[in-house]
Amino acid sequence: MSILSRCYLSAFVIFLTLFFSVQPCISQDSEAGANLFKTNCASCHYLGPEEKKLIGPGLSDEIFEEYTQEWLYSWIRNSSEMIESGDKQAIAIYEEYNKAVMTAFPYFSDSDIDNILAYIKEGPVEEVITAVESAESIDGSGQNENLLYIVLALVLFNTVLLIYVKNILKDAAGIERIGFIGSALSWLKLNPSFIIFFSVLVVFSGMKGCWNSISKIGVAQHYQPEQPIAFSHQLHAGEQGIDCNYCHHSARESKHSGIPSANVCMNCHTYINEGRSEEGTKEINKIYAALGFDPNSKTYIPGYEQKPIEWVRIHNLPDLAYFNHSQHVNVAGLDCQTCHGPVEEMDVAYQYSKLTMGWCINCHRETELDTDNPYYHDLHDKWIDKYHGEEITVDMIGGRECAKCHY
Repeated sequence: MSILSRCYLSAFVIFLTLFFSVQPCISQDSEAGANLFKTNCASCHYLGPEEKKLIGPGLSDEIFEEYTQEWLYSWIRNSSEMIESGDKQAIAIYEEYNKAVMTAFPYFSDSDIDNILAYIKEGPVEEVITAVESAESIDGSGQNENLLYIVLALVLFNTVLLIYVKNILKDAAGIERIGFIGSALSWLKLNPSFIIFFSVLVVFSGMKGCWNSISKIGVAQHYQPEQPIAFSHQLHAGEQGIDCNYCHHSARESKHSGIPSANVCMNCHTYINEGRSEEGTKEINKIYAALGFDPNSKTYIPGYEQKPIEWVRIHNLPDLAYFNHSQHVNVAGLDCQTCHGPVEEMDVAYQYSKLTMGWCINCHRETELDTDNPYYHDLHDKWIDKYHGEEITVDMIGGRECAKCHY
């Protein structure tokens, strides 16, 4: 081999060595990585410098300087195995973070881990939160009712003004004034059509008011009760990016989304003992008081009689209505915000939507069916043949049948 060929070969080897040691081969699908990170990692790790600790260290592009790609694969899939094998870096992390064992993710593929690393490499992105219009402003019933009352008031005002002007004209012409009440009665006798119109207006206004009052019975929109612990969804789901399904994991598997047990809280607050303010620390201490946990020794008090945290339920459908969370989350693929509104912006949670039958049916009328979903097996082919390729919505496959929700 010539000297020139050897030089080219050496340069190529050096390039490969530098590329793979300094710059890991990472997939650029950071959006998929963001979803995986928020679902699996955000409950224990901030996206930021290592000093920004949660349960584990903050994660930034600094990890690529400290650890190789192969090491990160092994650590993410099974950190306990690495600690038991005597890996010095794994043991160092284990000792530094109070011997807290990181959750194993053996089901993560190489591409999944690459996507997460790509998201970490990009670092935190400043998100502009757009204010969401409240359901109250979207609902036009209140505006229609106000318009009716305005029309009624204008009619009365114009009638009084007309009688007043006529009396002034009589005074100017030297005609004896009968009096306001007398003039009004006289004018009404001469204008029976107005009496009919006004009576109809009053009757319909009363009926509209009664209908609106009846329609609000059982509707708890904007219900915002005080909770035993001031839990902020804005802090946890918004700023920290914890996935809703981490706490409400049963939403994927059962009818109810479930109220998280205190053990779920302790997954993080075993190590996070202080809030951002004195008030925040007091709220965390309420969890410890319920469970009998000593934050100093990080142990549970023996023989302590634990007390339930009496959370106040916000969303409560009547017994006559059946709703299955898992069907809407897994099959329909709905985001939590579809029904619960911008929860990640709520410091104090409240009922965002009406959750009335009409509200549900309108959603079924407007939501297009994902015919590629394997849940429907071979039914989608029949639907496509039946509707000749037109847009298939939920109501077209039985989404308006009474027995679907009432049985």
